[in-house]
Amino acid sequence: MRSMTGCGRCQLQEGAWEATVELRAVNHRYLDVSCRLPRSLSFLEDKLRKCLNRGMKRGHVDMYVTVSRVDGASRQITVDSALAKSYAEAARLLEKEAGVVCDLNVSGLMKLEGVVTVAEAELDEDAVSALAVRACEGALQQLDDMRLKEGESLRADLAAHLAVAESLREKILTRAPMVAEDYRTRLNARLEQWQLEQVDPARVAQEVAMMADRCAVDEELSRLDSHFNQMHRYLEMQGEIGKKMDFLVQEMNREANTIGSKANDVTIAQTVVDLKSEIEKIREQVQNVE
Repeated sequence: MRSMTGCGRCQLQEGAWEATVELRAVNHRYLDVSCRLPRSLSFLEDKLRKCLNRGMKRGHVDMYVTVSRVDGASRQITVDSALAKSYAEAARLLEKEAGVVCDLNVSGLMKLEGVVTVAEAELDEDAVSALAVRACEGALQQLDDMRLKEGESLRADLAAHLAVAESLREKILTRAPMVAEDYRTRLNARLEQWQLEQVDPARVAQEVAMMADRCAVDEELSRLDSHFNQMHRYLEMQGEIGKKMDFLVQEMNREANTIGSKANDVTIAQTVVDLKSEIEKIREQVQNVE
Protein backbone atom coordinates (compact mmCIF):
# COMPACT_ATOMS: atom_id res chain seq x y z
CA MET A 1 0.00 0.00 0.00
CA ARG A 2 1.23 3.47 -0.90
CA SER A 3 0.24 6.88 0.35
CA MET A 4 -0.17 9.66 -2.21
CA THR A 5 1.76 12.08 0.02
CA GLY A 6 5.53 12.48 0.04
CA CYS A 7 8.54 14.25 -1.42
CA GLY A 8 11.81 13.36 -3.11
CA ARG A 9 14.88 15.22 -4.31
CA CYS A 10 17.87 14.20 -6.41
CA GLN A 11 20.86 16.23 -7.59
CA LEU A 12 23.25 14.76 -10.16
CA GLN A 13 26.34 16.09 -11.92
CA GLU A 14 27.95 14.79 -15.08
CA GLY A 15 30.47 16.54 -17.25
CA ALA A 16 29.74 20.23 -17.49
CA TRP A 17 26.13 19.94 -16.26
CA GLU A 18 24.31 19.63 -12.95
CA ALA A 19 20.59 18.79 -12.71
CA THR A 20 18.28 18.90 -9.69
CA VAL A 21 14.75 17.48 -9.61
CA GLU A 22 12.45 17.92 -6.62
CA LEU A 23 9.03 16.21 -6.34
CA ARG A 24 6.22 17.01 -3.91
CA ALA A 25 3.08 14.87 -4.00
CA VAL A 26 -0.34 15.14 -2.34
CA ASN A 27 -3.58 13.22 -2.78
CA HIS A 28 -5.67 13.60 -5.94
CA ARG A 29 -8.27 11.49 -7.72
CA TYR A 30 -6.06 11.04 -10.76
CA LEU A 31 -2.41 11.57 -11.68
CA ASP A 32 -1.93 15.31 -12.10
CA VAL A 33 1.61 16.58 -12.76
CA SER A 34 2.58 20.25 -12.59
CA CYS A 35 6.02 20.92 -14.12
CA ARG A 36 7.87 24.01 -12.90
CA LEU A 37 10.52 24.50 -15.60
CA PRO A 38 12.38 27.55 -16.89
CA ARG A 39 11.45 28.35 -20.48
CA SER A 40 14.91 27.30 -21.61
CA LEU A 41 14.23 23.76 -20.28
CA SER A 42 10.77 23.29 -21.80
CA PHE A 43 12.15 20.50 -24.03
CA LEU A 44 12.45 18.36 -20.85
CA GLU A 45 8.78 18.42 -19.87
CA ASP A 46 7.54 15.52 -22.00
CA LYS A 47 10.45 13.26 -20.98
CA LEU A 48 10.01 14.00 -17.28
CA ARG A 49 6.23 13.47 -17.42
CA LYS A 50 6.79 10.04 -18.99
CA CYS A 51 9.26 9.25 -16.21
CA LEU A 52 6.65 10.07 -13.56
CA ASN A 53 3.91 8.15 -15.37
CA ARG A 54 6.03 5.01 -15.10
CA GLY A 55 6.26 5.33 -11.32
CA MET A 56 2.93 6.81 -10.18
CA LYS A 57 -0.76 6.10 -10.74
CA ARG A 58 -2.56 8.74 -8.67
CA GLY A 59 -1.77 12.00 -6.90
CA HIS A 60 -0.98 15.64 -7.62
CA VAL A 61 2.76 16.12 -8.14
CA ASP A 62 4.65 19.43 -8.25
CA MET A 63 7.96 18.95 -10.05
CA TYR A 64 10.74 21.55 -9.80
CA VAL A 65 13.73 21.28 -12.15
CA THR A 66 16.94 23.29 -12.34
CA VAL A 67 19.91 22.77 -14.67
CA SER A 68 23.19 24.66 -14.52
CA ARG A 69 26.74 24.48 -15.84
CA VAL A 70 29.51 23.68 -13.38
CA ASP A 71 32.47 24.54 -15.64
CA GLY A 72 32.05 28.33 -15.37
CA ALA A 73 30.84 28.66 -18.95
CA SER A 74 27.23 29.29 -18.16
CA ARG A 75 27.38 32.72 -19.87
CA GLN A 76 29.29 34.07 -22.83
CA ILE A 77 30.34 37.72 -23.17
CA THR A 78 30.72 39.23 -26.63
CA VAL A 79 32.33 42.66 -27.30
CA ASP A 80 31.57 44.63 -30.47
CA SER A 81 34.89 46.48 -30.85
CA ALA A 82 33.87 48.24 -34.06
CA LEU A 83 30.75 49.68 -32.42
CA ALA A 84 32.81 50.81 -29.40
CA LYS A 85 35.23 52.64 -31.72
CA SER A 86 32.30 54.33 -33.43
CA TYR A 87 30.95 55.49 -30.06
CA ALA A 88 34.43 56.84 -29.10
CA GLU A 89 34.83 58.70 -32.40
CA ALA A 90 31.36 60.19 -32.03
CA ALA A 91 32.26 61.35 -28.50
CA ARG A 92 35.47 63.02 -29.68
CA LEU A 93 33.59 64.72 -32.53
CA LEU A 94 31.02 66.10 -30.05
CA GLU A 95 33.86 67.32 -27.82
CA LYS A 96 35.43 69.21 -30.74
CA GLU A 97 32.28 70.69 -32.22
CA ALA A 98 30.31 71.37 -29.01
CA GLY A 99 33.26 72.54 -26.99
CA VAL A 100 32.64 70.23 -24.07
CA VAL A 101 34.96 67.89 -22.24
CA CYS A 102 34.66 64.24 -23.24
CA ASP A 103 34.39 62.07 -20.10
CA LEU A 104 33.80 58.78 -21.94
CA ASN A 105 35.93 55.95 -20.55
CA VAL A 106 35.99 52.15 -20.91
CA SER A 107 33.33 51.63 -18.22
CA GLY A 108 31.09 54.14 -19.95
CA LEU A 109 31.63 52.47 -23.30
CA MET A 110 30.67 49.04 -21.90
CA LYS A 111 27.33 50.44 -20.73
CA LEU A 112 26.38 51.74 -24.16
CA GLU A 113 23.82 49.66 -26.05
CA GLY A 114 25.26 46.86 -28.17
CA VAL A 115 28.89 47.18 -27.07
CA VAL A 116 28.78 44.24 -24.63
CA THR A 117 26.38 41.32 -25.05
CA VAL A 118 25.88 38.65 -22.38
CA ALA A 119 24.31 35.41 -23.62
CA GLU A 120 23.54 32.09 -21.99
CA ALA A 121 25.78 29.26 -23.16
CA GLU A 122 24.11 26.91 -25.60
CA LEU A 123 22.49 23.89 -23.96
CA ASP A 124 23.53 20.39 -24.91
CA GLU A 125 19.96 19.07 -25.02
CA ASP A 126 20.90 15.40 -25.30
CA ALA A 127 23.28 15.50 -22.33
CA VAL A 128 20.92 17.62 -20.24
CA SER A 129 17.93 15.39 -21.06
CA ALA A 130 19.72 12.20 -20.05
CA LEU A 131 20.96 13.77 -16.81
CA ALA A 132 17.57 15.29 -15.92
CA VAL A 133 15.75 11.97 -16.50
CA ARG A 134 18.21 10.18 -14.23
CA ALA A 135 17.71 12.86 -11.57
CA CYS A 136 13.95 12.47 -11.95
CA GLU A 137 14.25 8.71 -11.46
CA GLY A 138 16.32 9.30 -8.31
CA ALA A 139 13.79 11.78 -6.90
CA LEU A 140 10.97 9.41 -7.81
CA GLN A 141 12.68 6.59 -5.90
CA GLN A 142 12.96 8.78 -2.80
CA LEU A 143 9.32 9.79 -3.19
CA ASP A 144 8.25 6.16 -3.55
CA ASP A 145 10.19 5.14 -0.43
CA MET A 146 8.37 7.82 1.55
CA ARG A 147 5.02 6.86 0.07
CA LEU A 148 5.57 3.21 1.04
CA LYS A 149 6.50 4.23 4.58
CA GLU A 150 3.43 6.46 4.84
CA GLY A 151 1.38 3.63 3.34
CA GLU A 152 2.35 1.31 6.19
CA SER A 153 1.18 3.92 8.69
CA LEU A 154 -2.08 4.25 6.77
CA ARG A 155 -2.52 0.47 6.78
CA ALA A 156 -2.09 0.30 10.56
CA ASP A 157 -4.50 3.18 11.15
CA LEU A 158 -7.11 1.76 8.78
CA ALA A 159 -6.85 -1.67 10.42
CA ALA A 160 -7.40 -0.11 13.85
CA HIS A 161 -10.52 1.78 12.75
CA LEU A 162 -11.79 -1.31 10.92
CA ALA A 163 -11.44 -3.38 14.10
CA VAL A 164 -13.54 -0.85 16.03
CA ALA A 165 -16.17 -0.85 13.27
CA GLU A 166 -16.31 -4.66 13.36
CA SER A 167 -16.83 -4.65 17.14
CA LEU A 168 -19.70 -2.17 16.73
CA ARG A 169 -21.27 -4.42 14.10
CA GLU A 170 -21.04 -7.34 16.54
CA LYS A 171 -22.76 -5.21 19.16
CA ILE A 172 -25.64 -4.52 16.76
CA LEU A 173 -25.77 -8.19 15.77
CA THR A 174 -26.15 -9.18 19.44
CA ARG A 175 -28.78 -6.55 20.13
CA ALA A 176 -30.92 -7.01 16.99
CA PRO A 177 -32.75 -10.24 18.06
CA MET A 178 -33.82 -8.57 21.31
CA VAL A 179 -35.66 -5.72 19.60
CA ALA A 180 -38.78 -7.77 18.75
CA GLU A 181 -38.91 -9.36 22.20
CA ASP A 182 -38.64 -5.95 23.87
CA TYR A 183 -41.48 -4.75 21.66
CA ARG A 184 -43.60 -7.75 22.75
CA THR A 185 -42.93 -6.92 26.41
CA ARG A 186 -43.85 -3.27 25.94
CA LEU A 187 -47.00 -4.18 23.96
CA ASN A 188 -48.21 -6.62 26.63
CA ALA A 189 -47.53 -4.05 29.35
CA ARG A 190 -49.52 -1.46 27.47
CA LEU A 191 -52.43 -3.85 26.94
CA GLU A 192 -52.46 -4.62 30.66
CA GLN A 193 -52.39 -0.92 31.42
CA TRP A 194 -55.41 -0.42 29.21
CA GLN A 195 -57.13 -3.30 31.10
CA LEU A 196 -58.66 -4.83 28.00
CA GLU A 197 -60.90 -7.81 28.83
CA GLN A 198 -60.19 -9.83 25.70
CA VAL A 199 -56.84 -9.84 23.91
CA ASP A 200 -56.27 -12.20 21.02
CA PRO A 201 -52.80 -13.78 21.49
CA ALA A 202 -52.62 -14.51 17.77
CA ARG A 203 -53.21 -10.84 16.99
CA VAL A 204 -50.43 -9.85 19.40
CA ALA A 205 -48.08 -12.39 17.84
CA GLN A 206 -48.94 -11.09 14.37
CA GLU A 207 -48.22 -7.52 15.42
CA VAL A 208 -44.87 -8.52 16.92
CA ALA A 209 -43.98 -10.50 13.78
CA MET A 210 -44.79 -7.54 11.53
CA MET A 211 -42.67 -5.26 13.68
CA ALA A 212 -39.80 -7.76 13.67
CA ASP A 213 -39.95 -7.94 9.88
CA ARG A 214 -39.83 -4.16 9.53
CA CYS A 215 -36.88 -3.89 11.90
CA ALA A 216 -34.89 -6.84 10.59
CA VAL A 217 -31.31 -5.84 9.75
CA ASP A 218 -29.83 -9.30 9.17
CA GLU A 219 -29.16 -8.69 5.47
CA GLU A 220 -27.53 -5.31 6.12
CA LEU A 221 -25.32 -6.78 8.84
CA SER A 222 -24.33 -9.63 6.53
CA ARG A 223 -23.38 -7.24 3.71
CA LEU A 224 -21.52 -5.05 6.18
CA ASP A 225 -19.50 -8.06 7.32
CA SER A 226 -18.71 -8.84 3.68
CA HIS A 227 -17.52 -5.26 3.14
CA PHE A 228 -15.28 -5.46 6.21
CA ASN A 229 -13.74 -8.71 4.97
CA GLN A 230 -13.12 -7.17 1.55
CA MET A 231 -11.44 -4.17 3.18
CA HIS A 232 -9.11 -6.55 5.03
CA ARG A 233 -8.16 -8.08 1.68
CA TYR A 234 -7.51 -4.65 0.19
CA LEU A 235 -5.23 -3.79 3.12
CA GLU A 236 -2.96 -6.67 2.09
CA MET A 237 -2.93 -5.80 -1.61
CA GLN A 238 -0.44 -3.69 -3.57
CA GLY A 239 -1.01 -1.37 -6.51
CA GLU A 240 -3.79 1.11 -7.17
CA ILE A 241 -6.44 0.20 -4.59
CA GLY A 242 -7.50 3.61 -3.27
CA LYS A 243 -10.49 4.00 -5.62
CA LYS A 244 -11.76 0.50 -4.78
CA MET A 245 -11.45 1.20 -1.08
CA ASP A 246 -13.27 4.51 -1.47
CA PHE A 247 -16.19 2.79 -3.22
CA LEU A 248 -16.29 0.11 -0.52
CA VAL A 249 -16.46 2.75 2.22
CA GLN A 250 -19.47 4.29 0.46
CA GLU A 251 -21.19 0.90 0.58
CA MET A 252 -20.36 0.53 4.29
CA ASN A 253 -21.92 3.91 5.00
CA ARG A 254 -25.03 2.99 3.00
CA GLU A 255 -25.57 -0.19 5.05
CA ALA A 256 -25.02 1.70 8.31
CA ASN A 257 -27.63 4.30 7.31
CA THR A 258 -30.15 1.57 6.46
CA ILE A 259 -29.58 -0.18 9.79
CA GLY A 260 -30.10 3.08 11.65
CA SER A 261 -33.37 3.82 9.83
CA LYS A 262 -34.81 0.31 10.22
CA ALA A 263 -33.75 -0.76 13.70
CA ASN A 264 -36.31 1.25 15.74
CA ASP A 265 -34.17 0.77 18.82
CA VAL A 266 -32.33 3.38 20.89
CA THR A 267 -29.35 1.16 21.66
CA ILE A 268 -28.84 0.23 18.02
CA ALA A 269 -29.34 3.85 16.93
CA GLN A 270 -26.59 5.01 19.30
CA THR A 271 -24.29 2.22 18.12
CA VAL A 272 -24.94 3.17 14.49
CA VAL A 273 -23.81 6.74 15.25
CA ASP A 274 -20.52 5.35 16.59
CA LEU A 275 -20.25 3.01 13.60
CA LYS A 276 -20.72 5.83 11.11
CA SER A 277 -18.06 7.86 12.95
CA GLU A 278 -15.55 5.01 12.47
CA ILE A 279 -16.51 4.60 8.82
CA GLU A 280 -15.94 8.33 8.29
CA LYS A 281 -12.47 8.01 9.83
CA ILE A 282 -11.76 5.15 7.42
CA ARG A 283 -13.00 7.28 4.52
CA GLU A 284 -10.72 10.17 5.46
CA GLN A 285 -7.67 7.89 5.49
CA VAL A 286 -8.64 6.11 2.29
CA GLN A 287 -8.48 9.48 0.48
CA ASN A 288 -4.68 9.31 0.87
CA VAL A 289 -4.26 5.77 -0.51
CA GLU A 290 -2.99 5.45 -4.08
